[in-house]
Amino acid sequence: MQIKKLLIAFLVCGLFIAAGCGFGDEMFESNAQTSKEKGFVPQEKAAPLQEVGKTLEYNFDKDKASGLPEKFHDALTGKGTRGTWTVMADPTAASQPNVIAQTSADKTNYRFPVLIADEGSFKDLDLSVKFKPVSGKVDQAAGLVWRLKDANNYYIVRANALENNVVLYKVENGKRSDLALVGRGKTYGAKASVPKNQWSELRVVAVGKLFTVYANGEKLYDVEDETFKEAGKIGLWTKADAVTYFDDLKAIAK
Repeated sequence: MQIKKLLIAFLVCGLFIAAGCGFGDEMFESNAQTSKEKGFVPQEKAAPLQEVGKTLEYNFDKDKASGLPEKFHDALTGKGTRGTWTVMADPTAASQPNVIAQTSADKTNYRFPVLIADEGSFKDLDLSVKFKPVSGKVDQAAGLVWRLKDANNYYIVRANALENNVVLYKVENGKRSDLALVGRGKTYGAKASVPKNQWSELRVVAVGKLFTVYANGEKLYDVEDETFKEAGKIGLWTKADAVTYFDDLKAIAK
């Protein structure tokens, strides 16, 4: 009897949907909203693995202003609103005329806007970018992302103009953890000059489990970690209310 009642209920539900009552659409929309509220992160589309020696460079100078650059999409790790990534002209740009800027000033602390490059994936690489911290009371950060699986799983090294340091983290299942330095242990990265409203360069060389970090051409430290062994996408990153400009993103497959 119980099974018979369930079958009748399913049949009636199917008839309502077929009749165009909209119940099905509302149900799926509700499920999608619930997923977003719970921090649902969409799966990344696959990108071709880049062969050794292949270089991808982005100076954003041919992209249209007031929007995302071609071959990129944005995502969010953590809470708060999504970032606002915009191609814009900047007379101080490292390469004229354009930069890519993250301009949203949402002060949510555990908020990490990410701009993901879709053109290729890398395992071992030499990755660099020029950046200018513009403003931010909670944070003034600029980061490089690599071996990204999705918006909740990747490596990130960031420079902070409020703290004058450079720290390498792993983000695993949405949780960010700073990694120990080779020979020095857990030091929360290293101190480095990160001037506000000036252009600097951040670079990481990743080969296997070894990551070597540079700021403005100076080697800062090495980190070893094996959390993410497979190839993944690259990207740019900020935190909280940091308004940051980026230019000359470059990745060389090793």
